[in-house]
Amino acid sequence: MEQRQFAKSLRKNMTDAEQLLWRHLRAHRLGDQKFRRQQPIGPYIVDFVHFGARLVIEADGGQHNDSAEDAVRDGWLRNQGFTVLRFWNNDISQNIEAVLEAILKELAKGAPLSPNPSPARGEGSGSDTRFP
Repeated sequence: MEQRQFAKSLRKNMTDAEQLLWRHLRAHRLGDQKFRRQQPIGPYIVDFVHFGARLVIEADGGQHNDSAEDAVRDGWLRNQGFTVLRFWNNDISQNIEAVLEAILKELAKGAPLSPNPSPARGEGSGSDTRFP
C-alpha cells in the first residue's frame, strides 16, 4: 500500500488513546499550535507532528516496549531535526492533563513557532476557512 493511502487508513483507525490525544490537540488546547495526525515523514508515518516546532508525538501501546525499531525510527527523526515525545496509551487515557503539560513544556523550549502554513506541504491555499 502506498504511504499516503496507508496514512489515511491509520487516520480512520486510530486507537482510543490516539483519538483522545487528537481531540485535545485539534481543539487547540495548547494555544494556536497546529498539529497534524498520522503524517508521513520520510520513510515513517508519525502519530502527531507539529512542523513549526519540529515536534513528533507518539502514542504507544505495549508493542513498543523496548522496541529496537522505535529506537532506529527516533534516531532518524532526530537526525532530521525533530524532537520525539512518546507516551504510553494508559498515560494518555488516565492522565491526559500531564501529557498535555509535557507537550506544552516541550513546545516552550523550542525556537519561535511559526503558525503560518507551509506552501511546500500544500498548506495555505486559502481553501480552509474554519480557522482564522
